[in-house]
Amino acid sequence: MKTILDEILADVRVEVAAAKQAVPIAEIRARLADAPPTRDFAEAIGRGGFGLIAEIKRCSPSVGPMREENVDAAAATYAASSHVRAVSILTNRTHFGMGIEDLARLRAALPQPVLRKDFFIDDYQILEARAHGADAILLMANVLDATQLRDFHQLALELGMEALFEIHTLDEIALLPKSARVVGINSRKFKSTSGFVGSTGSSQKDFSLEMSVFDLVTHLPAGCLRVAESGLAPETIASVSSKFDAALVGTSLLRDPRGLAACLADFERAIEAHSHFHG
Repeated sequence: MKTILDEILADVRVEVAAAKQAVPIAEIRARLADAPPTRDFAEAIGRGGFGLIAEIKRCSPSVGPMREENVDAAAATYAASSHVRAVSILTNRTHFGMGIEDLARLRAALPQPVLRKDFFIDDYQILEARAHGADAILLMANVLDATQLRDFHQLALELGMEALFEIHTLDEIALLPKSARVVGINSRKFKSTSGFVGSTGSSQKDFSLEMSVFDLVTHLPAGCLRVAESGLAPETIASVSSKFDAALVGTSLLRDPRGLAACLADFERAIEAHSHFHG
């Protein structure tokens, strides 16, 4: 039976083929010279205690649409926050509602490093990311093999970018290249065949999470920066902030009915309370 990941990757292959047709790789390479200088993603994550990688997307396969007013306020709100160390921007149009042109537009409004979050399967996407201003890319160990993870990271580094490597299982940790500096553990069960309602509707509760996977943090490579991804809310920040360097948060911010700024303030208070507790 097809998993949600199988469906997404089939659509990604179509999107990449269309992008190559519209803007050939030679043109993308030519645009690299005009790209803004990179901002240091790893340095931003590792600086000054636990922080957030805050996300911008219009919808998700797991819960459906975000609140439009929250999405529209995101860049300005994140830009003003000292706790937001970097910003993750989804560029997968079919499943998350935004494209690569959104990355260029939003990056211009942000002082923080920007992560292009997508399902990377082709060198073209990495070059395209840098040409549009990305400072880092997402490399998923449930999508790529060990050779691809290493080679894609090498290309990103040559272009001045960093990678956030994403793992879901102990076996996937073994695939990471020795060059991996930033590693995220994602609690989202992408290999699942259920729990994803976003393609057909909307859900208040996210049924596609498995929070116990964060326990894998003790198995991550020594010295890497550790990111907890997916499913975190202000009240669960305390459970990860002593073991991780950052949390990647999106849906909880972008779907909060009180507005994005109110939810971000809750996250900031939770981080400060826990840092004082430890300090």
